[in-house]
Amino acid sequence: MSSTQRVTTNLKNQIAYVSLNRPDKMNALDTSMFQAINNTIKQLRKDRSIRAVIVTGEGENFCSGLDVKSMMKTSTGPLKLLFKLNPWRSNLAQKVSTQWQRIPVPVITVIQGRCWGGGLHIALGADIRIAHPDVSLSIMEGRWGLIPDMGGLLALRQHSRIDLAKQITWTSELFDAEKAQQVGLVTHVTEEPMALAESLVKELIQQSPDAIAGVKKLYNKSWRGSKGTALMRETWYQLRTIFGKNSKIKAYNQTHDPDKQKPFEPRKRW
Repeated sequence: MSSTQRVTTNLKNQIAYVSLNRPDKMNALDTSMFQAINNTIKQLRKDRSIRAVIVTGEGENFCSGLDVKSMMKTSTGPLKLLFKLNPWRSNLAQKVSTQWQRIPVPVITVIQGRCWGGGLHIALGADIRIAHPDVSLSIMEGRWGLIPDMGGLLALRQHSRIDLAKQITWTSELFDAEKAQQVGLVTHVTEEPMALAESLVKELIQQSPDAIAGVKKLYNKSWRGSKGTALMRETWYQLRTIFGKNSKIKAYNQTHDPDKQKPFEPRKRW
């Protein structure tokens, strides 16, 4: 698949491996990195052949956060990140966290080394986060007298208790993977995070891509809100899935010779 200066994307066995590619700067976020991540997400959303996305950072770190020195070289740098015509939609800074949820396949972040500030917001935007025990994580904006504004709040309110979220944001403390798991920011902690991610993906791609996409959309839209709307979506998404080709393929594969299983069709447009 495509590669850019700041992000590389490689497709292997229907899995898209996305790497933040600025290891000499600990994968810190400059304007080019923001744009590259956003462009990569747009490309992945259109590719109906992929079954999962694994996001990591090149080198020893996932992402050390905003490259403040680079961003402040011009007065327009911060404005490019924050500008948006519709205040209810994500700006460029927020898209690198929020838009992973618009890809209708599981997105897993593999976290190593430093995962600070904007880097943590990127990781929080994924469906599942797998971290090495020695990682260093922080919601770091408070150290600069700022509030977090990269869309991580949408994920944080799903994963963490509000009292713990306030504390780690107010203090800007550095914490390890064990504490991150305790406060809900990390799903799994392991010495081999990439191996676990690939093992999990191998299991997930045995399921119908339409069912996977339908569950992701259903949970994202209805985890909070009206019970009636959630029940309506359950039924509508189920009907879309049942009458799709992949439901029949899944049923066939479960009742026939495993050596003669049929490959799934590209997923529906969710």
